[in-house]
Amino acid sequence: MLQVARRGAQALGESAELVRAFLKSQLTEKGGGRDRAGGEDLYYTIFVLAGLNALEEAIPVEKVRSFLETFGDGEGLDFVHLGALARCWSVVGDLSPERARRMATSLEGYRSKDGAYEGLKGSECGNAYGCFVALGAYQDLGLLMPKPLKLVQALKFLETPDGAWGNARGLVRGSTNATAAAVTLLHQLELPLVPRVADWLLQQIHPEGGFLAMPEAPLPDLLSTATSLHALACLDEPLPNRAKEATLDFLDSLWSADGGFHGHWADDFLDAEYTFYGLLALGHLQ
Repeated sequence: MLQVARRGAQALGESAELVRAFLKSQLTEKGGGRDRAGGEDLYYTIFVLAGLNALEEAIPVEKVRSFLETFGDGEGLDFVHLGALARCWSVVGDLSPERARRMATSLEGYRSKDGAYEGLKGSECGNAYGCFVALGAYQDLGLLMPKPLKLVQALKFLETPDGAWGNARGLVRGSTNATAAAVTLLHQLELPLVPRVADWLLQQIHPEGGFLAMPEAPLPDLLSTATSLHALACLDEPLPNRAKEATLDFLDSLWSADGGFHGHWADDFLDAEYTFYGLLALGHLQ
């Protein structure tokens, strides 16, 4: 994903300086990323660091490392923020093997009984997003996920009749981000994918560009667009030229001269998360 985002950063041309300045402004003096309320949040720190990496901008490693140290081994963090801590440590380095193993033990506390992962401990069934976070965290910690086939088996139960994946069992219709997460996971695990999932993803393209979060969504959004493009790349499925041009126009409509990207047409905020997704989507369209 970072390699693709670097292509997106190169495509910005002179506007890259605006994005660089915006992302730098999203890192607080204490070394944490700003959330939408202006506070520090590990989750947003992921995207500040990834965005700066994509732009080949030096990261104040010592400052960020001091911020991460305040979270110890991640005790007390919820599942998403525990995964975020692992991702941030992978950027700044110097994570001890002992701490990595302790964080992995905490991750396993969020493993559901069916072998997937979920944000609540003791769940019967996990979801596609939880599995995506968990696999990424294990990769960031430099460790192998235990019993990965249990995760794959659980994903099978999240398939929907329309050829996609949902984020819970028993759904009739799939959702874009759950489908993209499942595709990316299976691709990372080097497992075969059913070709019809590419057709489902392509059906989520809005006439004016971008991808819908689900078939009945009224507007496209940047998260769904970036994840769909990434999943289609995993499937070696090119975007039709007409859709490519429309999606480039969609990205342009979300761009701000302040250096960031909005999440969708009705979004008034700019943040590091959507700005990274903008770079990722732009990179896939190059």
